[in-house]
Amino acid sequence: MAKGPPKISLPKSSAEKRERSGMTRRSFLEVALAGGAAASGAYISLARDMSAFAQASGPIVIGHHCELTGGFASWGYWHNKAALAATKVINESGGIAGRKLELATEDTESNPAAGARKLRALIQRNRASFITGSVHSGVMLASIPVATEMKTVYFSTGEATEATGERGTRYSFRTGTDTYGLAAAGAPWAYANLGKTWTIISPDYAWGHSHYKEHKAVIEKLGGKVYDPIYVPLDAKDLVPYLARIPQDTEVLFSVFFGALSIAFYTQAKSMGLEKTMRMYSVSGTIEAIAPADLKGAAEGVYIVENFPRMLKYKDDEFHKAYNKLIGTDDVHARETGSDKVNAKSHSWQSWENLFALKQAIEASGWKQKSDDKGAIEALEGLKMANSLGFAQGAKTLRKEDHSGMIDCYISRIENDEFHVKKKVSKEEMASMLPPRYDFSKQPL
Repeated sequence: MAKGPPKISLPKSSAEKRERSGMTRRSFLEVALAGGAAASGAYISLARDMSAFAQASGPIVIGHHCELTGGFASWGYWHNKAALAATKVINESGGIAGRKLELATEDTESNPAAGARKLRALIQRNRASFITGSVHSGVMLASIPVATEMKTVYFSTGEATEATGERGTRYSFRTGTDTYGLAAAGAPWAYANLGKTWTIISPDYAWGHSHYKEHKAVIEKLGGKVYDPIYVPLDAKDLVPYLARIPQDTEVLFSVFFGALSIAFYTQAKSMGLEKTMRMYSVSGTIEAIAPADLKGAAEGVYIVENFPRMLKYKDDEFHKAYNKLIGTDDVHARETGSDKVNAKSHSWQSWENLFALKQAIEASGWKQKSDDKGAIEALEGLKMANSLGFAQGAKTLRKEDHSGMIDCYISRIENDEFHVKKKVSKEEMASMLPPRYDFSKQPL
């Protein structure tokens, strides 16, 4: 008989271990109403107390700040699918501290201004106590100040370093890696194996700027040369004028595009024969939700830094297998069952794991309502997550100081339209190469 997905062992919350007060909603009302109209403030006090009672006993609302439309919709589709699947697993396994998880989703429209507005709606209208957030770097950087102002934990899923760097706060977290981490994980290997003279080409956008800054620092420290960046407008269709500006002695062309711009880059760079004179190097985001076969060989030979192996065989365990099944993708190309969609796998796992990380912190701290946020934040700082169905990407730590996820990364090469891992960079190696540059844990709440 075929085995189903592995069962999750759900730790009991500290709240369940405490002695119950015995006050039911009915007895609460009886006590609260006993004084009638004796005091003019009774009704206001009752309303306030009832609101707190409802928060402490009803569903736990977690907001999902997601790109359902706009330029990042192909990624948002998978972030939404992962979050919905995780919510289902959590609720079928007893919820969070015995309470139902309710996922409230708002579309950021892949737009920073709209995203900031929708975040306020999640917190104010939907009463979301925590947020698993945007993969769009511009949206997440516009959202962190809003989340901080409204004293709400916000998990970024994009990679601009600033989210857990100079623009991070006590309320900003990220289970995945960032441009700082990706530079540390991949650039030294690429410098040693691919070449020492680099050109970086990217969209004129926060994510690309962040990659340039972090990779330039690593390559120059190693003794290499990095030419001035080539930034491409987000609405560009013809990349040839920008590709023509690449210096001829470039040994490594590091590209940082996404979506339609990625397709344009790979196909137009191939048509110009750039791969014959330089090595093509990139990060998983440039080919997220894209199958190499759909590029008709244009991405063949490109080296990619992955956060989660696209192919099961490079992390072949029961949790990865079950995760693929629950998300509905195959084990080789990460294609969706019954469609030609390709999972944005190196990023969308965060929308799944963020919910399990919040569950772990809520239960460990005994969180019941917003007034308990301090305990939940302290539980998140330094949170250790064991490899399991809830953390299928792998074991990881949410570093206390800068709230960054220390995770395993993989350097892969596209061969015959498949992602073949050439080197694994362990989370321990990552941590040793990435000293925290900020300490948010010392900030007051």
